[in-house]
Amino acid sequence: MKYMRLGTRPDTFHTEEATRTVISDVASDLTININSISYLLHKLQHEVLSYCGLLQQLCSDSDNIALELHDIPGGEDAFELCAKFCYGITINLGAHNIVPALCAAKFLGMTEAVEKGNLVLKLEAFLNSCILEGWKDSILTLQTTGQLPEWSENLGITRRCIDSIVERILTPPAKVTWSYTYTRPGYAQKRHRPVPKDWWTEDVSDLDIDLFRCVLTAVRSTNLQPPQLIGEALHVYTCRWLPDTTKSWSPQCSTSQTEEFADRKPRILETIASLIPADRGSVSIGFLLRLLRIANFLGVSPVTKAELIRRSSLQLEEATVDDLLLPSQLSSNGQFHDVDLIGAVLESFLLHWRRLNFGEHGPSVLLIRKVGKLIDSYLQVVAADVNMPVAKVVSLAEALPEIARPTHDDLYKEHPGLTKAEKKQLCRILNCQKLSPEVCAHAVRNERLPLRTVVQVLFFEQERGGSSSRKPLGAAASHIIELPPDHDDEEQPTTCDEQSSSLRADQGTTDQGSRYKKCKSNGKMMQLKPKQDLVRREADKGGDHTIFTTRSEEAISGSAPTRYVKNYARDK
Repeated sequence: MKYMRLGTRPDTFHTEEATRTVISDVASDLTININSISYLLHKLQHEVLSYCGLLQQLCSDSDNIALELHDIPGGEDAFELCAKFCYGITINLGAHNIVPALCAAKFLGMTEAVEKGNLVLKLEAFLNSCILEGWKDSILTLQTTGQLPEWSENLGITRRCIDSIVERILTPPAKVTWSYTYTRPGYAQKRHRPVPKDWWTEDVSDLDIDLFRCVLTAVRSTNLQPPQLIGEALHVYTCRWLPDTTKSWSPQCSTSQTEEFADRKPRILETIASLIPADRGSVSIGFLLRLLRIANFLGVSPVTKAELIRRSSLQLEEATVDDLLLPSQLSSNGQFHDVDLIGAVLESFLLHWRRLNFGEHGPSVLLIRKVGKLIDSYLQVVAADVNMPVAKVVSLAEALPEIARPTHDDLYKEHPGLTKAEKKQLCRILNCQKLSPEVCAHAVRNERLPLRTVVQVLFFEQERGGSSSRKPLGAAASHIIELPPDHDDEEQPTTCDEQSSSLRADQGTTDQGSRYKKCKSNGKMMQLKPKQDLVRREADKGGDHTIFTTRSEEAISGSAPTRYVKNYARDK
């Protein structure tokens, strides 16, 4: 940091209540009021009027004069620096106070036209030759221009600071010789470390958002920095000024942050979103999703939110499950994950994917299957949330087209605390034909699944296996579905192909209340009557057969006819 010292006399200003007075044998004859402070000065002694052109114009020949200078830039602190310069009192100037001092000196008319070697000339020389030649001095000076934006802009201070900063940002890292702030983990421990390409991002993040935008816009306009480096600067600034979205949210934290950042934070986020380069990969999908979650919490403009959703959808296949686990902050039912936000991103992705879909074997198929795998893995996590509504899980699962899932194994997962109706709702989205033999083996023994789903698993496993000697269902060597005789059916038949995808029900009892149904596949008909409570039974100790029958032993052993819909007996 560079400093300049002017004057040699000791400081003789002292304060009495709200009055600042210069110790002198001569009585003061000039009173200047600035805000709540009154300065008692001398017109002729120490040539106060000789340095200030404005005071020369305002003062008359009368003995005692009182002036009001409430609009002086920089207030009483900046005026006192100028007054001390007139008295020859020592003052220290640096990047922290040169902007208000220069603006006040300009306001008072302390130019060469009034007196040679005046304050404005000295400050301009120090700014150009010292302050703007330093990296951190330029950053700090630019930051202080935010206190006097109009004056700084009119005097060209803001533009000169930005030009100095951009010039150094564009300097090749190998030629960077000045100090900078770089606190990445592990970097300080490296010996003979080269200057990283993003060496400037942390220092620039100290700036106010409007000044940061000006610097980054100027850097982008040169086209000399890659989009990824611009994206890294945005990421560093976001980490510094926006809430940490990787932590759990609590109502108490939400209230305090809302009160503190209600006006400032939305503007910061909207500015950052507008600065993201259009180039794909300039920022990561994790960063985009984090911005989207913050935008949802802060209530930014719909335009900004829609743009973040669109940008996130273009890189959705690059995401991980952790990226998608966005906390839900505004939910009233206690659910932790924001499924609606992920659903909006997926919907935008599908709109873009359908425009790129050129067939069943092109790159678009690989893309949709990668996203399908990601969404199914995400559903495995959110389904374990006891407060997650089943309808939201089903809606997100059904959003993907059939081609996105070559297998439905990832959909056969837990969802705790389900009612009978919710089990059926989930099982309707499970395509039993796309389950692997291992998952089928588990499903047959899963007593929490509705019997209709278990029967479908058995039927399609038999159809797939045919006369093969393999044992897809584990130790069970033969599977027989034993059902009661036909009865009148008031409902329309339902084809097995209508079952699309699901999650495993984790709690509940065997489905007993649904009405008499039919399931048709490949010309074969299965008829179920769950009202008679179908259960699994082992035929003997050896486990040679698995029989689905009714609880009523009389219905099985009596004279009433019993019809075997399909014989699944297989060789061991």
